[in-house]
Amino acid sequence: MQNSFRTHYIGQLSAGMDGTAVRLGGWVHETREVGKIAFILLRDHTGIVQIVCKGGELMKFAKLPKESVISVTGTVKKNGEAKKGFEIVPSSIENLNPLSTKIPFEVTGKVPADIDVRLDNRQIDLRRLETTAIFNIQSTILKAFGEFLRGRGFQEIRTPSIVEAATEGGADLFKIQYFEKQAYLAQSPQLYKQLAVIGGMDRVFMVAPVFRAEKHNTIFHLNEITQMDIEMGFADHNDAIGILADVFYHVLCAVVEENKHDLEVLGRDLKPEKPVIVSYRDAVEKLAAEGGRIRFGEDFSRADEERICAIFGDAVIVKEYPIPVRAFYSMPSQSDKEVSNSFDLIYRGLEVSSGAQRIHIPEILIDSIRSRGLDEKDFEFYINAFREGAPPHAGWSLGLERLTMKITGMQNIRECALFPRDRERLKP
Repeated sequence: MQNSFRTHYIGQLSAGMDGTAVRLGGWVHETREVGKIAFILLRDHTGIVQIVCKGGELMKFAKLPKESVISVTGTVKKNGEAKKGFEIVPSSIENLNPLSTKIPFEVTGKVPADIDVRLDNRQIDLRRLETTAIFNIQSTILKAFGEFLRGRGFQEIRTPSIVEAATEGGADLFKIQYFEKQAYLAQSPQLYKQLAVIGGMDRVFMVAPVFRAEKHNTIFHLNEITQMDIEMGFADHNDAIGILADVFYHVLCAVVEENKHDLEVLGRDLKPEKPVIVSYRDAVEKLAAEGGRIRFGEDFSRADEERICAIFGDAVIVKEYPIPVRAFYSMPSQSDKEVSNSFDLIYRGLEVSSGAQRIHIPEILIDSIRSRGLDEKDFEFYINAFREGAPPHAGWSLGLERLTMKITGMQNIRECALFPRDRERLKP
């Protein structure tokens, strides 16, 4: 990687490059002076390297304040005593943009900073090694997700974020003015990915922002989230579960393979495993046997989700939920009139994915809408789409921030959104 300001990233360097001339760009992480030797720790998003200035004009750069952005030209020198096994002996250092304001908190973490302070100054927080590691891992999740699905014949699509009406029912929508009309920010790409399958695209996936006007103040919820969705034609819920289990395992394996350093920074020992698949009835029975108060027909609480993982394993797909606790478009089971062909993936005590076989028969869909007390006229376009040769189909959504949260071990989902949006936060 070479351009006007750098020839290499720090993470590309090694002791085997002894004597190689390099130009690096980054930020001053730490400085110290020992006699006539100055040490500067230079950081970029791939790591930290030690710059050693031995006397002369370059010693003055050890006086630079932390987070000064600099360019260093020099030579890689093998040194068994250095943390990386090598260091950089500089021939020149340039201060690219002298600081003109105070950095709001200590990036090294030696002085802890409140999460709101860090999020208010996210551009600085992103320089923290831990924050860098989180988004390195999130990048791998997105890459692995797309690679896997393309390899299984899925086509990537884009769907609107501005919609005329609710795509899933309910009132938790953000209203916007769309010229002379009232419109909404999409709470799901559900309708559009189904239309794509009905249109013959057969297997589609997308990564899309969705918006929920829910008045939560929890560590698990945001009002703008990123969903990783699929929809597949000529399929039922078991087919969709198979894809979900495989892509989930593939993503975990990719993170272990590509993000070893990031996992070390976060103190994570990630062991990929395929999800265990259990029925809702079995999960309820197991919970009840261990003293849980849940009864058939109730949705799981967060405490229930944690106990499910304690019983069955870190990753569990629970399938065939009771009809009343699922979305109106979930297909009823043909073999059990009380349940739907629906499912959730619970990972380390938190639901990270939800899906179902969709109702593709108009008459069944109308009955389901009416049973929820909804007006079928509000869903006329949706219902009519299934009168035009809609095949059986199924799909799911996987929450990017929630999955990142559980992989990285973060305790607050805001850590896993680049610029999070919640009830109070509209900037930066």
